[in-house]
Amino acid sequence: MKPTRVLAALAVLMGLGAVTAQAADFKIRLHTLVKSPHPYNDMAEYMKAELESKSGGRISVKIFPGASLGKDPAVIGEMGLGTIDLMISSTNNAVKQVPEYQVFSMPYLFASFDDLMATVRPDGPVKAYYDKVYADRKLGIRLLALGGSGTRNMSNAKRPVNSLADIKGMKMRTPPSPMISKTWAALGTLPVTIAWSELYAGIQTGVAEALESSIPGYKGSKLYEVAPYLALTAHTIQVNHVSIAQRTWDKLPDDLKALMTDAAIGASALGIVKAREYEDSFVADLSKNHGVTVTRPDTAEFRAVLKPVQDQLAQDMNLTEVLGLIRSSQ
Repeated sequence: MKPTRVLAALAVLMGLGAVTAQAADFKIRLHTLVKSPHPYNDMAEYMKAELESKSGGRISVKIFPGASLGKDPAVIGEMGLGTIDLMISSTNNAVKQVPEYQVFSMPYLFASFDDLMATVRPDGPVKAYYDKVYADRKLGIRLLALGGSGTRNMSNAKRPVNSLADIKGMKMRTPPSPMISKTWAALGTLPVTIAWSELYAGIQTGVAEALESSIPGYKGSKLYEVAPYLALTAHTIQVNHVSIAQRTWDKLPDDLKALMTDAAIGASALGIVKAREYEDSFVADLSKNHGVTVTRPDTAEFRAVLKPVQDQLAQDMNLTEVLGLIRSSQ
């Protein structure tokens, strides 16, 4: 074939590709708050692949990671208007619009990732509860699935932690959250509030001696340099939600609604797998390459102390109903 004909053929194929890309009936804008590597972005890539391949090209998905469309509270507002279609993010960042999500910050609410997923399963009462909350609050968004994306653990500058006795009297950095402050006070520490951006210096100067955080947050901020004792307390499992704009949902035919739901459920299952992978990898790296002493305390005594704290917090924050649903689903 002559070069001119090759070029012409390529032009035709490229033109057809452009038409195909533009021919999707539904162009989905998907928001995440984080940069890779992170389970949310793995989940987003999974949904994109599932929706595009199984819809036969009727759906196209563009992922906007790293808060490029804005912070979560603003994105939820945009979704109410239908200008952003889909989001995968932490329930913690949605408590302004969904105060009932605060229950997921309670200590030792779930025994494990498996317990979490069984509790928030798509056909269970907890998911149904939040479906109703979304509707009653007229948010203009619809919940597709709940899942988990990692644990929060304790680290400190003083000693390895194997029991509650090891943390008694430690100055414990907590964010400005009454729930988290009361939790660590009940465990025998002395809560102090320090901004995350000032935490490294706060530990270094002794204003605080300990902190709680996700493992990626601990590693990424190099807090292991000043708090080299990491205790895998897993006192909180971070819960995430996959939600869609109601206006987008209403436009989808029934078969694509089913596909969207299945993709969100599958993405939530993948999120658990990736969370475990990242945490195991980061912990191994911290221990091997950064001089971190890692302990795995028996959390039974932590849980025993905090069970009544859960009840009091639920009462104070009007979360008794959903806490009861969670416990009865376990």
